[in-house]
Amino acid sequence: MELSSIITWLVVVGAVFYVIGIYNRLVALKNRFENAFAQIEVQLKRRYDLIPNLVETAKGYLKHESETLEAVISARNAAMSGLKSAASNPGDSASMQQLGSAEGMLGSAMGRLNVVMEAYPDLKANQNMMQVSEELSSTENKVAFSRQALNDAVTAYNTYKQSFPPVFFANTFGHSNDAELLEFADSAELQSAPKINF
Repeated sequence: MELSSIITWLVVVGAVFYVIGIYNRLVALKNRFENAFAQIEVQLKRRYDLIPNLVETAKGYLKHESETLEAVISARNAAMSGLKSAASNPGDSASMQQLGSAEGMLGSAMGRLNVVMEAYPDLKANQNMMQVSEELSSTENKVAFSRQALNDAVTAYNTYKQSFPPVFFANTFGHSNDAELLEFADSAELQSAPKINF
C-alpha cells in the first residue's frame, strides 16, 4: 500500500470521526437544554399547585376582591397551558414565547393580589397564608435559578450549532431550528428577587 493511499485513508477516517463528534456534541447539547427545561417544568408545576392554596386561604378575607382572585386563577391556568405546550417541544420558539407571555401575566396577577392583600393585616398574619407564602417564595427562587440554567443551556446549544463547521452539519443531523430562550414578559421586573409579602 502506498504512502499516499494510507494518508488519504487516515484523512477520510479522521474526517468521519470529526463529523461523528459534531453529531454527538449537538445531541449532548440538545439533551442538556431539554433536561434544563424539565427542571424548570418541575418548579413551575409546583408553583401552579401552590397558587390555588393561596387563593383558597385568601378567599375568606377577600370576599369583595373576587375579580382579583379570579384573575390569578385565570392567569395560572393560562400559564399551565403554556407550560404543557412548551413541554411537548422544549426550545420551540412559539411555545417558549407563549409560556413566557403567560408567566408574565401570572406574575402581574400575583402582583395585583399582593397589593390587595396589603390592606388585610389579619390575612398576612394567618398561619396558612404565611406557610403558603414561604413555599411560594422559595419556589419563585428555584424558578429563577432553573430559568437561568435553561437559558444558559439553550445559549450553549445555539452557539455551537451556529459555529463553524457544525453549521454545515446541523440541518443534516436534524438540528435546523435554534432553541428559544425562556424570557418572561415582564423580564426586567422579574430580574430582581420576587417580593411576595402576604
